[in-house]
Amino acid sequence: MINKKDIALKDLLRPQHSRMAWLVLVIALGVTAALWGLSMRLVEDRTESRFNTQSLQLKTAIEERLLNYEQVLAGSAGLFSVAGEVSREEWRTYVEKVDIDRYYPGIQGIGVTRRIGINGLRGHLDELHAEGFEDYVVRPRGLREEFHPIVYLEPATDRNRRAFGYDAYQDDIHRRAMERARDTARPVVTGKVVLVQEELAEDQAGFLMYYPVYHGGVVPTSLSERRILLRGFVFSAFRTNNLLDGIVGLIAPFLDVRIYDGSNIGRETRMYGSSLGSLDEEFSFEKSQQIEYGGRTWVMQTRSTPAFDYLASDPRPAIVLGSGILVSLLLFSFSLLLIRSRVLAHKSAGRYRAITEGASNITVVMDRQGRPTYVSPSSHTILGYDPDEARSVEIESRVHSDDWPRLQDAFREALAKPGEQMPVMRARIRDATGEWREMEGSFTAMLEVPGVEGVVLSLRDLTQLRAAQSELHRLAFYDPLTGLANRQLFRDRLAHVVRRSRRSQEPAALMFLDLDGFKSINDTLGHDAGDQLLEHVARWLTGCVREEDSVARLGGDEFVVLLSRISSPEATAKVAETILRRLCQRVRLNEHDVGITVSIGVTMIPYDSEDPGVLMKYADLAMYRAKERGRNNYQFFTPAMNLQAARRLLQQEELANALDEDRFVLHYQPKVDLQEQRVVGVEAFLRWQHPERGLVSASQFITLAEESGLIIRLGEMALRQACIQIQALERAGFERLRVAVNLSVRQIVDPGFLDRFRRVITETGVMPDRLELELPAALLNEDPKMLRTMLGALHETGARLILDDFGSGACSLAALQQLPLDAVKIDDRFIRDIPYNTNATDVASAVIALAHKLRLTVVAEGVETPHQLQFLERAGCAQCQGNLFSYPLDEDSLISFLVNQYERALIP
Repeated sequence: MINKKDIALKDLLRPQHSRMAWLVLVIALGVTAALWGLSMRLVEDRTESRFNTQSLQLKTAIEERLLNYEQVLAGSAGLFSVAGEVSREEWRTYVEKVDIDRYYPGIQGIGVTRRIGINGLRGHLDELHAEGFEDYVVRPRGLREEFHPIVYLEPATDRNRRAFGYDAYQDDIHRRAMERARDTARPVVTGKVVLVQEELAEDQAGFLMYYPVYHGGVVPTSLSERRILLRGFVFSAFRTNNLLDGIVGLIAPFLDVRIYDGSNIGRETRMYGSSLGSLDEEFSFEKSQQIEYGGRTWVMQTRSTPAFDYLASDPRPAIVLGSGILVSLLLFSFSLLLIRSRVLAHKSAGRYRAITEGASNITVVMDRQGRPTYVSPSSHTILGYDPDEARSVEIESRVHSDDWPRLQDAFREALAKPGEQMPVMRARIRDATGEWREMEGSFTAMLEVPGVEGVVLSLRDLTQLRAAQSELHRLAFYDPLTGLANRQLFRDRLAHVVRRSRRSQEPAALMFLDLDGFKSINDTLGHDAGDQLLEHVARWLTGCVREEDSVARLGGDEFVVLLSRISSPEATAKVAETILRRLCQRVRLNEHDVGITVSIGVTMIPYDSEDPGVLMKYADLAMYRAKERGRNNYQFFTPAMNLQAARRLLQQEELANALDEDRFVLHYQPKVDLQEQRVVGVEAFLRWQHPERGLVSASQFITLAEESGLIIRLGEMALRQACIQIQALERAGFERLRVAVNLSVRQIVDPGFLDRFRRVITETGVMPDRLELELPAALLNEDPKMLRTMLGALHETGARLILDDFGSGACSLAALQQLPLDAVKIDDRFIRDIPYNTNATDVASAVIALAHKLRLTVVAEGVETPHQLQFLERAGCAQCQGNLFSYPLDEDSLISFLVNQYERALIP
């Protein structure tokens, strides 16, 4: 009879007994943690929602306050439109009725500036002196074409009197805002300034809002008339703290609020900081928003404070956590009670504590004489014996004769030391088929254990383990597709050859191979065809070298060959030529005959280097040199290649820095419709404002940008600037002009290009039909299915698609018919020799005729002479561009050019 009290708590808590209880505890605690995390998340989400709501409300309140102040300013400008002339007393009466101190906090005053030419300055001073202002002067002093002094400013406080006669137009910040207000006839806000009214000890940020007033009281329709008929400005001056303190204190009293002028965040651009600014490093939430008003963009940063977090705290997560832990402990205790009962019920079945019936082990229980009394069912899976039959078989007949004495010694030692597990031993056991299997195991004497009452032998089959180790070795050091050595194994072999070559001074050679055009095969025929080609290449390369040499696949279409011993570079060259001849052939892949070539870079060991990593780098550089030399050739490494790579890396870094520092601009070349004799659009050309080389054309850096991947960012920047220029053209009155932007192949095939294009269009607000996208002719070599999908999506947005360099390179007419193109542009190489070269004129005529057959608009670029223009008109070319009409112009010069053309009636 078993006494229940024999089971101690520490024994019950052992994993073999209480695993289920611990699992229940872990699950309960996990559920508790999940619920606690959920409650914390809900509280955090609620707090974050409150934070976002206050931040958005604050932004909305500021925008509404500025809009109200704009209405006040518009009413002030309207006073001049209605009354024509407004006297100083009438202005004072108007401002007093507005009652800005009560209804418009933050406004320091509402004033008027008057535009005065240099010829009218004396009369203006006499007029003000006659009104009783004997000390009135226009500040700052000096001669200039025009003056904008402050003539009215109410309320007439001591602070505001300091600004009387001040000409803010001479300050760059004020002048930019005033000119923008004059040109757009809209209220415009200045950047951060310190008001003239401030005391010397005060440095509070402020800004002004200008509203233009024109002669005649009506806003002129054209830009030139607005500039001519400008009468002056009405303006409001604001102290930012006075303007915003009330709003922030009412809506978000426990948020740290910062407002900056422009996108640069710093002390110099800070317009406003709340009184909680010292807490800026202790926050849980942060939000940045843009306030766009009056031609300025303010960045408003809001951050939570400890006071905000404290007010938003909630005790419920702590309650959930404490309750969950208590319930988990109760469930754990209940599970232990159930397990205790189960252990007591099965204590007599001690046999199951000694016998494992896993598929990877065989358990045999023997009596004192060594006769089997139990054999686990796994013996049938591993050795092929039925367990019942195995008990009747004499063990000695199944053990190798050389191993039997060692097995007997271990059995006797186990009998002498009951309860102890003997050291592991190995023995060969014959299976049912007669094959010997290597196994390992150990004896444990459990003669006194109820339910066992014998010596337990646990055996493990090492055959499967050895096979698994062999497979792991193969996977770790060999390429699964080709069976060649992988990068890790090849690195070890290379290090070994380098050490041997260093000791013996016997040369070796390293070759780096890259298949030419492998990507296009993968894209057009599929990855299965690409894998077949790689398998062929692996077999061919192995057949080109000796058994003592090594061939490895590094990944993709990159292979390396290590010639462990070679007599000279000439012998290495012969091996490279053999590889070129062997690999330069056509192979059948997926019912297609595909031709391949290879580019090889070679470096010599130990002459070039004794460092394996450096040797790999040198071979790679030599391979790229072979690519540059036309592919399907080999090149030995030279020190000049290393210098060239370093120079290219520096150029790439310089290009990236220029992109980060916004040193790229667009120039624009007009495009003329020959039939209507008018400018219909412009093409954008990218220029680099280099600090030392000046303005650099795209032809000098675009290849480097494509190779380095910077073309993605550079292209997006150019597209965004072109969209901004479209808006500028619209504001200048040229609403129908289109802007063409050049795209590269890498841009278009990039998976994120379409999303970036749509984002730029959305953010700039430009109509897509105002854009023309010029596609390189090399794009036709890409995957046709991908092209149709991408260009179809671009065409659906409304943008016009133009195929650039038409007539150059390989051009599929079938592809042209399937793609949604609107126009083609003749390559300037065909235009250059017109009309002196008959071949050039014939080719140009044929290209134009072909484009007409395809119902595509024809554009010629590079037109520089009247003879070329006459030929293109007779040949039926629709549009032209080139230096004959205009060189590429910057933004300001472009507007001047278009205005001149407008006056000549060349623009609609």
